[in-house]
Amino acid sequence: MAEIVFKDESYAIIGAAMEVHKQLGCGFIEKVYQDALEIEMGMRNIPFQRERHLPVFYKGIPIKHDYFADFICYDKIVIECKAVSEILDIHKKQTLNYMKINNFKLGIIINFSNQSLEHTRIVN
Repeated sequence: MAEIVFKDESYAIIGAAMEVHKQLGCGFIEKVYQDALEIEMGMRNIPFQRERHLPVFYKGIPIKHDYFADFICYDKIVIECKAVSEILDIHKKQTLNYMKINNFKLGIIINFSNQSLEHTRIVN
């Protein structure tokens, strides 16, 4: 059986997101959930940086428009917050691209917009 990448860290992050969803429910915009998740992760002592700048390169040259991750947790996990009807393949591909260009091994997409919290782990 394959080992789960950053199992304990993922469990902590998803647990924080579940608490946010439990408290707020669905129906808010992404920024509201990001604000609440920032508070909850702080309360749980989960190390994070919000809206961290991640440069994008083309053939080794930095391009003008950079990417800002919703959160980088533990200096190694990209967190993308969504408030959409469902997590689509395009969300997964975008997150994977961000991970690849910055050599991150794990990304987690968290969708707050449904009755139950939805999350997807992306492994690079």
